[in-house]
Amino acid sequence: GVNLEKGLEMRKWVLSGILASEETYLSHLEALLLPMKPLKAAATTSQPVLTSQQIETIFFKVPELYEIHKEFYDGLFPRVQQWSHQQRVGDLFQKLASQLGVYRAFVDNYEVAMETAEKCCQANAQFAEISEVPLFYVSIAFFSTALLYKPVDRVTRSTLVLHDLLKHTPVSHPDHPLLQDALRISQNFLSSINEEITPRRQSMTVKKGEHRQLLKDSFMVELVEGARKLRHVFLFTDLFLCAKLKKQIGGKSQQYDCKWYIPLTDLSFQMVDESEAVPNIPLVPDEELDAMKIKISQIKNDIQREKRANKGSKVIERLKKKLSEQESLLLLMSPNMAFRVHNRNGKSYTFLISSDYERAEWRENIREQQKKCDFSLTSVELQMLTNSCVKLQTVHNIPLTINKEDDESPGLYGFLNVIVHSATGFKQSSNLYCTLEVDSFGYFVNKAKTRVYRDTTEPNWNEEFEIELEGSQTLRILCYEKCYNKMKLTKEDGESTDRIMGKGQIQLDPQALQDKDWQRTVISMNGVEVKLSVKFTSREFSLKRMPSRKQTGVFGVKIAIVTKRERSKVPYIVRQCVEEIERRGMEEVGIYRVSGVATDIQALKAAFDVNNKDVSVMMSEMDVNAIAGTLKLYFRELPEPLFTDELYPNFAEGIEKSCRPGNHAQWFGFYVFVLIFP
Repeated sequence: GVNLEKGLEMRKWVLSGILASEETYLSHLEALLLPMKPLKAAATTSQPVLTSQQIETIFFKVPELYEIHKEFYDGLFPRVQQWSHQQRVGDLFQKLASQLGVYRAFVDNYEVAMETAEKCCQANAQFAEISEVPLFYVSIAFFSTALLYKPVDRVTRSTLVLHDLLKHTPVSHPDHPLLQDALRISQNFLSSINEEITPRRQSMTVKKGEHRQLLKDSFMVELVEGARKLRHVFLFTDLFLCAKLKKQIGGKSQQYDCKWYIPLTDLSFQMVDESEAVPNIPLVPDEELDAMKIKISQIKNDIQREKRANKGSKVIERLKKKLSEQESLLLLMSPNMAFRVHNRNGKSYTFLISSDYERAEWRENIREQQKKCDFSLTSVELQMLTNSCVKLQTVHNIPLTINKEDDESPGLYGFLNVIVHSATGFKQSSNLYCTLEVDSFGYFVNKAKTRVYRDTTEPNWNEEFEIELEGSQTLRILCYEKCYNKMKLTKEDGESTDRIMGKGQIQLDPQALQDKDWQRTVISMNGVEVKLSVKFTSREFSLKRMPSRKQTGVFGVKIAIVTKRERSKVPYIVRQCVEEIERRGMEEVGIYRVSGVATDIQALKAAFDVNNKDVSVMMSEMDVNAIAGTLKLYFRELPEPLFTDELYPNFAEGIEKSCRPGNHAQWFGFYVFVLIFP
């Protein structure tokens, strides 16, 4: 009984989908037919735009296709409205399949229709003009793609839908034999069409009985002639397809444009020609990205405030639009790690991603698939494949936080302390280090890196990092072999890279992390196990400054006491750290963003506190991120912020005004906030 109910429900769901897509298809055919009437009327006058013969050739069988589908739609609609287990629809599908001869005639005439339309366009400026007037919704470009692909694609979709419908129709149901018949006719029609439209190919086709499947898809930023473009990338069992989401006009469903594709048999990660120039990646300064993040946080606060005040939805919609624009900009501008793919027959393409974890995942998936694929694709199949991306995609929304469902977890805000203890399971001695990534503002970023542990199968790093979380839900860890030997370096993407030995991730569960104690965990990744401890401090607690009675040292001591003692306007610790960062940190990516090793920071803190004379020697041997971390810690531990409690409200108001669009004071505001109100 339950299965019967479920099947009934599924059939209704499939049929509702058919009705919706039939409606769209009928509107496409209507758009094609719109210019017919005025053109026919003109054909009988002394100044015809096109002759009757030309009109007949260009619009051959389109009116008949419209009639067939109108009849099908009008028949199906009331039956779905009065849905029940007894309801039959098989006769409608069988009749539709029996009329595929009209499609046959349409396809046979297609080439002549195209030639005629193009000739008329060149010879007759008036027709060219008509064919671009929005009133007629039809241009020669529309003819050349829509006229063939829309109808043929329709049959392909009907065939897929018939599969779905049969799957949920019991064999005993009177519809079953009719639907089977309709499916058989449609499949025969499609295979005959594809063979004819396809020029004979030398290359192997996808093995018999194996259908092309989507393995993985995601949004990525492509570098096109120095500009960053958002793309949706699809990995199928035999090809890698890069598509662009078309602009949506008036609530129409999504559509994709194929920008390019590479058969997996021709895809490589090596440069085709070693002398090929690696494109320069246009980097966006950290402070600009930080200004965007501040803006996003501000807009989110505004939305919450308006919701609490029960303001009209128009205000909230306007804010959401602003939020979407800012988040899209951040998503486009932030990644700067190259992921290059090359077509052995020529062109290379560069994507920019922010996470080495994802880059490695894409490479692994592609290499795995390359071992077992053959390839063949006709232009019609490519068009159909691109159209089917909408139905097949697994990633439906651009990864912006605004696209999250309301009931999804907003993630954690605050500080995550992570100790990377040790790792086991390496087969041979090598130089090993780890990096940590967390998701922030909807995408993953590298936040910390351990030192390299030399010549070992069991590294013991025991390093602690403090990572700022901005709406994070996942912590990722990657383990690398450091390649010092230039000869052994793997050349990938045309650049030297250390080898990833393993990667894994854990979900940051707010419930489990609330109890403020260290929690040990083990991450397993292809045979390697890494031991970690994590501890979370929420933002409310991390922002509280503790009043200090301390008078010696510099950390936690009022700035006036330190400067008076040192007889200077700026504390020695600030001068030393800034000079060292400027001396050798200006080439580093994310000086203040990437966490330094906590033990190094504590060592520097202790040295400054006891006025150690060797502090500059210590600093010269330390990672520049540890020095930046020490400076941040100094400002964070001041008993009163640099911009005092009294002046805070005025300052916050000033920042808000300076963050209006187009004002470059934005980034300044961020740095002051990070270093002075951390």
